[in-house]
Amino acid sequence: MKAIQCLRPAALAAAMLLVSGQAFAARDTFFVELISTEEVPAVSSGALGTATITVDDEANTIQYELVYTAMTGEVRQAHIHFGQRSVNGGISVFLCQTAANPDPSNNAPTCTAPPARLTGTLRAANIIGPGGQGIAASEMAELINAIRSGLAYVNVHTSVFGGGEIRGQFDGRPIGRRGRPETD
Repeated sequence: MKAIQCLRPAALAAAMLLVSGQAFAARDTFFVELISTEEVPAVSSGALGTATITVDDEANTIQYELVYTAMTGEVRQAHIHFGQRSVNGGISVFLCQTAANPDPSNNAPTCTAPPARLTGTLRAANIIGPGGQGIAASEMAELINAIRSGLAYVNVHTSVFGGGEIRGQFDGRPIGRRGRPETD
């Protein structure tokens, strides 16, 4: 039984590739624009942002760059969440933290005032869940599968909009497959 459970993430990934018809490279880059009207519920704000992540299957890491500007309130935290479009999901990993909203893995950089550009490397130790949605702490493969399936989004939370001021949903397509040039 244990051997079957160990195969679950790999089998799921293979099934997702068969269903989607997409083959992924060992290293894929995903890009998303963050806007206030993507929040659930939508908010009215002039804030903007982008998130670029590069999944490296061989190293089992995600490199990220988070950029945000014109935030209405003080940035309190930013995350990648597990959830489909137009639905709020649980936190998988912190992209930045503050003393008032610390990263349980204690690995995220401190959120800074806009305009901001934050970068980092995510490893299995950074993944905190969401356990209630079937992703346990440290399950990097589950988060990567969610991103590649369009079931993850980036969200930046502020003092004015605690539920999030800007959000962007990954669509599951690496940027080289969306008409954008590859970054490698």
